Amino acid sequence: MTENTTQERDVAGGTAGGSLVRGLVREARPKQWAKNVLVFVAPAAAGVLNPFDGLYAIRITAVAFAAFCMVSSATYMVNDVLDVESDRAHPKKRFRPIAAGIVPVPVAVVAAAILFVGGVLLALFNRGFDVSPNWPLAGVVAGYAVLTTLYSFWLKQIAVIDLVVLSAGFILRLLGGAYAAGVDVSDWFLVISLFGSLFIAAAKRHAESVELGEQASLLRPTLGEYSIEYLGFARTVAAAGTVISYCLWAVEAGSEGAAASVATPWAQLSIVPFLIAILRYALLVDQGKGSAPEDVILHDRQMQIMGVLLVACIGIGVYL
Repeated sequence: MTENTTQERDVAGGTAGGSLVRGLVREARPKQWAKNVLVFVAPAAAGVLNPFDGLYAIRITAVAFAAFCMVSSATYMVNDVLDVESDRAHPKKRFRPIAAGIVPVPVAVVAAAILFVGGVLLALFNRGFDVSPNWPLAGVVAGYAVLTTLYSFWLKQIAVIDLVVLSAGFILRLLGGAYAAGVDVSDWFLVISLFGSLFIAAAKRHAESVELGEQASLLRPTLGEYSIEYLGFARTVAAAGTVISYCLWAVEAGSEGAAASVATPWAQLSIVPFLIAILRYALLVDQGKGSAPEDVILHDRQMQIMGVLLVACIGIGVYL
C-alpha cells in the first residue's frame, strides 16, 4: 500500500490517522528533522563530542537540535497555512493535514506560535538555567525562524532568492551547532557549507521540476522562471564548488595530520565517500527523487553507506 493511499484513508476519517493529535504530529514533519542533524557537524568536526570527556557538549548540542526541530516544525505549519489552497491542488501535498482539513487553520497557527517561542527559549537556555543565556544561539534560531517565515510569506515567490534562502536555512543550522557548543567556525567550514547548501537547494528545485512536469509553474510559480538547463547549471556550479573546497580542506587537514605523526590521512580518504555521495545524489535528482532531501538520506542505501564511511573517516581522524 502506498503512502498516499494510507493518507487518503486517514482523510476519509475512518482511521485514527484522521485525529487532530496525529494530524498535528504529521504536520510537524518529524522526518524532516533529519536536516537538523547538521547542528552536530561543527561540534563533531571540532572534536568536542567525545563521550569519554563527558556528555556536556553532547547534551547542549542536542538541546540546540531540539530547538531547531521545534522552530522548523512551526515554519512548516505556517507555510502549509499560507499554501492551503494550492496544496489542495497538488498531487501529494493535498494529503497534508491542514490541506486535508484534519487540522483546522486556527489550531495550526496556535501550535506554530507555541513551537516558535518554545524553540527560541530552548536555544537561549541550552546550557541550563544556572548559567548565562546563550544569546548567539538564540539569535541564530530566531533568525532562522524569521527567515523561513519570510520565505513562506514572500521570498519563495522570487526566483534565485528562493534558492539563497533555502541554502541559508542549512547554513544557519550549521552555525547554530557551533554556537551551541561554543566552537569556532573555520573559513573552510563556511565555504563548504555555502556551496553544499546551494547544491541541495538547486537540486531540490530541479527534482521538483522533473516530478511536477507541466504543472510545475502552476503549483510553484518560481519553477516557471527556471529552465531545466538553468537549474542544471546552478547545480553544477554548486557541486563543483562543494567538491573542490572539500578536497582542498581535506588535503590541508591531512597534511596537518601527517605533520602530527598521524599514520593514515583519514581526512584525505574521506574525499572518496564524499565524492561518491555527491555523484549519487546528482543521479537521484536527475531521476526526480531529490525534492525531499531527507527522503534521499533516509531511503537510499548507497547514500547511507557513503554517509557512514564519511563519518567514520572524519571521526577516526578527529577522535583517535
